[in-house]
Formats: sequence, structure tokens, C-alpha cells
Amino acid sequence: MLIIGIDPGISGSICFFQDGVIKDVVEMPTMIEGKKNKKQVNGSQIFNEISDKIKNMDKKKIKVVIEHVTAMPGQGVTSMFNFGQSFGILKGICSAMQLSVYFVRPAKWKKYFNLINSEKDASRTRAIEIFPYYSSNLSRKKDSNKADAILIASYFFETYKDE
Repeated sequence: MLIIGIDPGISGSICFFQDGVIKDVVEMPTMIEGKKNKKQVNGSQIFNEISDKIKNMDKKKIKVVIEHVTAMPGQGVTSMFNFGQSFGILKGICSAMQLSVYFVRPAKWKKYFNLINSEKDASRTRAIEIFPYYSSNLSRKKDSNKADAILIASYFFETYKDE
């Protein structure tokens, strides 16, 4: 089974996780939008990244797991709109590709890895502990989004029961 774990948002990541092994992790593809050079997710490139990794695979053996995020208190209206837009683009792409999509709340996977009330960077440390062979790809502080995608996929792999 191939699990595609996704930490949505402009600075998120996509993890391709097969049979308990990290196959690849890519930073969320983005593009510049409008006069102010604001970034937004690049839906076309996301489609290409996923298509490239799943060609010749049985779609029944692919599970997409997207972190189910909601508005947070204190977050600006514009940033939340952009975040929701990214989330919607990801859902739309996966639906159009006829892939099974699942959602996991941050509290659920973070509790599983004992990361509740921890620093943002704690997920990077946990991912390195669990997958030491991938540590060189998680060496920068900004790689915590890659670690989140890895842990989302790993959580699903370890807890998912085929109906």
C-alpha cells in the first residue's frame, strides 16, 4: 500500500510512504500569484508530483491522508482563506484522480507520537528517531513540515485497518 501523507498549506509537504518506508518527501509546490508576489500552492505541479509517483499502480492500493486543519484563533482572515484554498485544491486534485482520501486531525496523529503541547520542531526530532535513514533530509529547522507529512503517513500506516 502506498500512503501519501500531506501537510497542507504553502509551507507544507507531501510524503510518499510505501509499506512502512519513506520513498520520497517533497515540499509543497508553490507559485507566485498577483502583483504582491504572494505564494499559493501550484495545483498543476501537485498533480504532476502525485501522477509521477503512482503511474502503473492500482489506485485501490493508494491512500491519501491529509491533515484536517481548521481555523485557529488569532489567525488572520487572509491567511486562513489562503490555507483553506490550499486544503481545497488538495482535496479536489485527489478526488479528480479518483484516489481514496482520508483526513486526520493534528491532535490525533500528534497524540499518537506523543507530540501534544510540544514545540513545532519536535515532530522533526521524532521523525528522525523513527526513520534515522532519512535524517539527512530533515537536517534544517524548516524541514519540520516534511517531518509532519512523514508522521501523518506513518500514523495512518500504523493505525489503518482495511475495511
